[in-house]
Amino acid sequence: MRRALLIPLTCVLTLTAYAAPPMDLWEFWNQYDPDRKESVDHSAWQSFLDRYLTTTDDGSTRLSYKAVTPVDRAALRQYLDSLAAIDPRRLDRDEQFAYWVNLYNALTVDVVLRNPGKNSIKRMGRGLFSSGPWDDPLIEIAGRPVTLNDIEHRILRPIWKDHRIHFAVNCASLGCPDLALEAYTANNFTRLLDAGEAAYLGHSRGLRFLPDGTLALSSIFDWYGRDFAADRAGLLRYLARQREDVADRLLNYEGRIRFEYDWSLNSAE
Repeated sequence: MRRALLIPLTCVLTLTAYAAPPMDLWEFWNQYDPDRKESVDHSAWQSFLDRYLTTTDDGSTRLSYKAVTPVDRAALRQYLDSLAAIDPRRLDRDEQFAYWVNLYNALTVDVVLRNPGKNSIKRMGRGLFSSGPWDDPLIEIAGRPVTLNDIEHRILRPIWKDHRIHFAVNCASLGCPDLALEAYTANNFTRLLDAGEAAYLGHSRGLRFLPDGTLALSSIFDWYGRDFAADRAGLLRYLARQREDVADRLLNYEGRIRFEYDWSLNSAE
């Protein structure tokens, strides 16, 4: 879950204030079949993305939630049901990765569609005091209720240990890395991870210098800083490798870091 207090949120923190859901491996899902060559069909998710996901003038993507027809809502549910019918432990690692990322993103879209009229996913959780849907059991797989936090923090992050996961899972918010135009597959996920990383860090949501020279970063780098580097200096080196155009400025930066995040819905409308 991307934790925050206000919508839209801007917070000024240091890297030492890092706090996020920890990686907590759910051992049940840490099985795979390296010899299994079965592929999962994500064509229904691709069709949904083709129909409702658009690219804006600044290169980010938005989803036309209000335009989704009842037929396509039912098709999305059927796709989720098809994933629920699969035991991902019987897939190889690459197929598993695509499975979990697509499941996370499709479940998130389904949550939004079930909550019309709400302008932030943080208002879409179950319960009076909920701050979002991330701990709500949304689907059952292999007899286990699964939440969005389970997928991100108990499966994807601890098994793959790849910082680019943060550029793949989408929380339906303007501050979040884009929902990819393509469904993840075993064949394209490396390319999509690289593209998502480059796109986010090349956009002002991910990294920008304010007029007064202050470095502003997405709060992702505060909440999940340890996924990117051990400390502030390491984080700046990582960012410099991704943004050669401002590499010197990043490597020599000694000021405060301003962390920002906008929880407004990533709606095309």
